[in-house]
Amino acid sequence: MTFHHRREKLRAILSGSACIRPGSVYDAISIRIAEDLGFELGMFGGSVASLAVLGDPDIALITLTELAEQMRRMSRASALPVLVDADHGYGNALNVRRTIEELETAGAAGLTIEDTMLPQAFGETKTQLISLEEGTGKMKAALDARRDPSLVIVGRTGAVSIASLDDAIARAKAYEATGVDALFFTGIKAKAELEAISGATQLPLILGGAPEAMSDLAYLREQRVRIALQGHAPISAATKAVHDTLKALREGLPPKALTGLASADLTAQVTRETAVGARSAEFLGAKR
Repeated sequence: MTFHHRREKLRAILSGSACIRPGSVYDAISIRIAEDLGFELGMFGGSVASLAVLGDPDIALITLTELAEQMRRMSRASALPVLVDADHGYGNALNVRRTIEELETAGAAGLTIEDTMLPQAFGETKTQLISLEEGTGKMKAALDARRDPSLVIVGRTGAVSIASLDDAIARAKAYEATGVDALFFTGIKAKAELEAISGATQLPLILGGAPEAMSDLAYLREQRVRIALQGHAPISAATKAVHDTLKALREGLPPKALTGLASADLTAQVTRETAVGARSAEFLGAKR
């Protein structure tokens, strides 16, 4: 599947009437597992990118080059469309243009640009937002950089919890007016907030970090939410599994006594062993 077709699949999700939950992906194996399990979309979060690539917390230390390279690895491994959390675009509006160029080339189906001030300002402990004018400029720059018109550009804000609901709506309207394809909100805690945002905007909505009371997909669909994130449990589960396995080995447990390991069949599936074997036979004359 070409990059263009992956982007068209994401556009179909946003233009449809359903609300889906994407699978959190971060490397070649995780994206193949998500694809094999039938997820319609992968979500590559900035926090999991930092964990997977650097082993660092989500404090914007990862670079655009590192993020794009990890996306490129996933694009090679799977045809699953991926929405990338591109944070603040790694700088000002001109840096945002470069971010779009690199992630489009790396195969992202879509990406989000947010209006959070990153990295955190000196002496500040609370999350801050850039101005509405600067945020709008970033959205315009992102759209200007797009070469494949099917690439999805999403305006993102956490203003609901950082500033106010009114500020979040003002930002959403301004970003919508630039021509972005969807709006992404974090920090929404109540149905009334989501309903106010839905009533004040026209674009498809993406929701991150909603409380359990707002987990009903039918309700979210009615509010024009087309993608509802469900956190990044897979990398957390993987971290726990690796920790427990190494701990057991360090404490002397024989490898054959380990439990919870991937079966040979699962390993063969995620590494595409059958396809690789067929290529070896065809191109290298290897006997199967």
